[in-house]
Amino acid sequence: MNSRPALGLLQRRTCLVPTGRGWLALLLLGALFALAAVRGVYGFLAVRDSVPGGILAVEGWVPDYALTATLAEYRLHSYRGIFLTGLPIEHGEALAEYRTYAELNAAILRQLGADPRSLTAIPTPVVQQDRTYASALALRDWLRANAVPTEMVNVISLGAHSRRTRLIYEKAFGPTTRVGIIAVPHRDFEPARWWRSSQGFRIVTGEVIAYLYARCLFHP
Repeated sequence: MNSRPALGLLQRRTCLVPTGRGWLALLLLGALFALAAVRGVYGFLAVRDSVPGGILAVEGWVPDYALTATLAEYRLHSYRGIFLTGLPIEHGEALAEYRTYAELNAAILRQLGADPRSLTAIPTPVVQQDRTYASALALRDWLRANAVPTEMVNVISLGAHSRRTRLIYEKAFGPTTRVGIIAVPHRDFEPARWWRSSQGFRIVTGEVIAYLYARCLFHP
């Protein structure tokens, strides 16, 4: 018995669906894409796109070895100076000679041999969220208030945080400033195999989420 579409409103169509082998091939292809994404995500986040010259800025929370890299970068190229951002020190402040990470890192660079005249500490006000943006704004406002040209700003950051840092600085400084970024590799885990350590896994997955937030949801 032939069935006919009711009232001419419906019709039958055939479609192709994968066979068992087809599903297996799709699963293998998906696994390959996932593996490539896992292996490549650190390189995506830890971007190095330098614009030598102009301002050399340093995020206040970076470790000492990133400050050593900062001094090497400063000596390699012609910069107007090293500008250090940083929030108030939260642990051990009562015993600390320096009240902010900006001032502490400036002191460390002096100990490493930097010319004190090249160093400017620009403390970041206390904020509960969007700390990188607050630091970028503090730097921008200081530079403008002191008539320091901001056509090029090169930022030293740490590993997986770097791509988000550049994005936030671009939002803070606006289209008239070219923002470069230098990612100093992490030393507390192996970047090429970040998923093999708990710290690497926590940092990289956290930065993926934070970058997506900064890219899609954060609006100054």
